[in-house]
Amino acid sequence: MDGSHAPWSLLFKNALVFDGTDAAPRVQDVAVADGRIAAIGADLPAAQATQTVDASGRWLMPGLLDIHTHFDLEVELEPGLPEAVRHGTTTVVVANCSLGLAFGALRRDGADPIVDCFARVENVPKTVLSKVADIVDWNDSADYLAHFDCKALGPNVAPMIPHSMLRIEVMGLQASITRDPSSAELARMEALVEKGMREGYIGFSTDALPFHYLANQPNTRKQIPTQFAGYGELKRLTHVVRRWGRVWQATPPKDDKLAIIRNFLLTSGLLFGRTLKTTAVAAMEFNTNRSLLPMAMMLSRILNSKLLRGRFRFQALAAPFQTWADGVITPISEEIPCLRALNECDLEDRAARLAIMNDPAWVADFRRMWNQGKRGFNLARIARWLRRENNVLSRDLRDMRIDRAPIAEWAGETLQAVHERLLNWQRNGQGARSESERETFASFAQSPDDADFLIHLLRRFDTELRWTTITANADARTIKRLLFEPLLLPGFNDSGAHLTNMAFYDGNLRMLKIAQEDGVSRVATAVRRLTSEPAEFFGLDAGRLEVGAAADIAVVDPQALKRWNPERTVEYVWRECFAHHQLVNRPDGVVAAVVVGGKLLWRDGAYLPVFGVESAGRVLRHREHGVVGSAAAAALAV
Repeated sequence: MDGSHAPWSLLFKNALVFDGTDAAPRVQDVAVADGRIAAIGADLPAAQATQTVDASGRWLMPGLLDIHTHFDLEVELEPGLPEAVRHGTTTVVVANCSLGLAFGALRRDGADPIVDCFARVENVPKTVLSKVADIVDWNDSADYLAHFDCKALGPNVAPMIPHSMLRIEVMGLQASITRDPSSAELARMEALVEKGMREGYIGFSTDALPFHYLANQPNTRKQIPTQFAGYGELKRLTHVVRRWGRVWQATPPKDDKLAIIRNFLLTSGLLFGRTLKTTAVAAMEFNTNRSLLPMAMMLSRILNSKLLRGRFRFQALAAPFQTWADGVITPISEEIPCLRALNECDLEDRAARLAIMNDPAWVADFRRMWNQGKRGFNLARIARWLRRENNVLSRDLRDMRIDRAPIAEWAGETLQAVHERLLNWQRNGQGARSESERETFASFAQSPDDADFLIHLLRRFDTELRWTTITANADARTIKRLLFEPLLLPGFNDSGAHLTNMAFYDGNLRMLKIAQEDGVSRVATAVRRLTSEPAEFFGLDAGRLEVGAAADIAVVDPQALKRWNPERTVEYVWRECFAHHQLVNRPDGVVAAVVVGGKLLWRDGAYLPVFGVESAGRVLRHREHGVVGSAAAAALAV
């Protein structure tokens, strides 16, 4: 306990306090002054505080970190980041997957890279992306950090240098996806990564998932720029990150196992003289391919072995991997070539999608994809039996549940149930539930199989047919095992991306709920995994609850957490900042209070008046930024 008698701005009384370590929690008071934790102890004097909050029966912990977000977009439109704050998140890591705003809008030579790169990779409508690009008024990585000083931030924001945007900055968009960089261009990229590390950026992000494509003509069949970088470029740029002791965030080139091993060996201290902290997306158990998770875990153990001396962490998701689709507009479609062709069309261009779906060649291609491994005795059928398929979509109508459709009665039903009712109606004219359903059934050809049934629905309703499916993390026991695996980091939430397709803002709270099943000692471990552990990995001044630490605090109601059913709190809401709908998850009453930078932003289900008006969070640079004699500075001096 601090003996200071200076007045406190805020005092929490009688909370069960988790300090961000594995230490057992204790019932204590926590005082805040000047944006810092001023005192922790029993029976702190309420008279010394301007505001006192009774936290009896509540858990008080360091504010939670969300390490994989794309909030770089929303923070420009609504800096308070309300969907983060209401979940107890006080620090967000941005510029993941090679995409970000560090170099500005990059609108040169007719290119519009923010729209082009984000629209399909992160499923954000072009209208929203254009709003962001239109207000960007910087073109330098230092100016990007500085501009946050003028924003009324909710959570703290910790950016990385994004590789795709780096390539566009140096080479221009068209050159970045058509040729290798010259030696001068590569040196310029290296210098800009060096500059970013010197400015305090916490790391560098790349992307190698082969289904991440550009969204604007004439490049809709070209992948984003980072995908065109050779191994030599990757090695050279990550070497800068290695010298500074920062983080490389990556995704695997999933279709090339040798490239996965070669790339991720860059973490090795044995091979490269110093360990490169590396985090990659993602460790999940896919329903259609049960071999991927064991391979990921084996790779992680090898890379982190005493021999290779790596520091490699796959990211884990605390939820079933449930995605929503508006017709074919869903991340899953990008992995399937015939569906990807539909995603090349602009969201509003229904006529273009219909023209493609009416093409007999496309129909044949779709049917081949849909029926692969379902019939006969062949390698594809064996792979399906063994759950070793390459297709992430199960291609089973029983796994596809309707969220909403022009036929109101379909909401909540599986596509299989509707298909069966259609066939029954065609046989005997009975079973249709409404006139609108009868009219729709009358538009089908006779006795359509499941492939033709789905094609017809997509033609007829396009994005008005909204459906959902779970493609990974279906087993709760597997989720729990992954979240507490030391060689993984919890946090593949993708918050701020996939505007209408995903809602994992609640990932951190889900982990606390899972831990709650095993008692408070397990909760203490979960708190550490969501606060001090990722803060240490990314080099952030965050995630600690001790005197002198930044007053970033989350207060959780354990009874509300226990009652909460995460599957029932998903909402499809209109967000004014986007002028667009968004899928969110809003647990009722679970987070009782949130403090960022000493300011109380959220309490008992409501944002307080300072939220979005006064700046609470700040841009977080690496904790060694500006420290004389740091390891990074020493490395530069060599």
